[in-house]
Amino acid sequence: MQVYQLGEGAPAVAVVGGIHGDEPCGRRAIDRLLADEPDVDRPVKFVVANEAAAERDVRYVDEDLNRAYPGDSDADSHEGRLAAALRQELEGCTTLSLHSTQSYAEPFAITSVVDEITQAVVPRLPVTQLVESGPFSQGRFIEQAHTLEVECGLQKSEAAAENAYWLIRAFLSATNVLPEPTTDDRIHSRGTDDVGVFRLVEQIGKPPADSYEVLAHNFERVAPGQTFAVADGQEFTADEEFYPVLMSANGYTNVFGYAASRLGSLS
Repeated sequence: MQVYQLGEGAPAVAVVGGIHGDEPCGRRAIDRLLADEPDVDRPVKFVVANEAAAERDVRYVDEDLNRAYPGDSDADSHEGRLAAALRQELEGCTTLSLHSTQSYAEPFAITSVVDEITQAVVPRLPVTQLVESGPFSQGRFIEQAHTLEVECGLQKSEAAAENAYWLIRAFLSATNVLPEPTTDDRIHSRGTDDVGVFRLVEQIGKPPADSYEVLAHNFERVAPGQTFAVADGQEFTADEEFYPVLMSANGYTNVFGYAASRLGSLS
């Protein structure tokens, strides 16, 4: 784990990248931001988390770091020990955690529960969707208070690294670390007037098969009776309305993704 700081004093704001070693967008965006050497109005720390996994270009070494929270300094696994160290490093901070996905090209935010920090920060980020993960937060760092994840785009894409950079800048402006974006910066980092809010309801199981196809589109309504996926010719149809989240043919081993309900919007 590498930790960097801008500004003097004890930071109450943090940005984390590299929780998953095969998702380089966060690390690349942090490196780019630090190279800018921006003047800050309050101190902020930047953490590149799972260096060992990044060196091997794998998601994790022993276990998924983003399922190992709160961790244990005496854990047998690398990620179990790292989770405890990272939890301590981020304690008391309003934190942005940067990720990428195989299922959706546009950035969106994830939180355990929509609280006052979420309501204040998310509308100022360049995202159009916010996902409340609720019980599916178990083991993830969004269990820590005032922690927000963003999926920056498709895994290992240049667009995800670019999006991550502007998400950091927007987050730091929203938390009063950086001044409001300039006219040029605002083009890339401006927030949105209407952010759709979704709540995860259940995982959608995926059986063993040689080929998969997902017919539904993330964040777009699936109607009752609509076919949303196919596995080796077997069709999967919706029993009731839902909104797909993180759904793809190849993203997860045992699940297509998640079914969510739409709660409304942050305006």
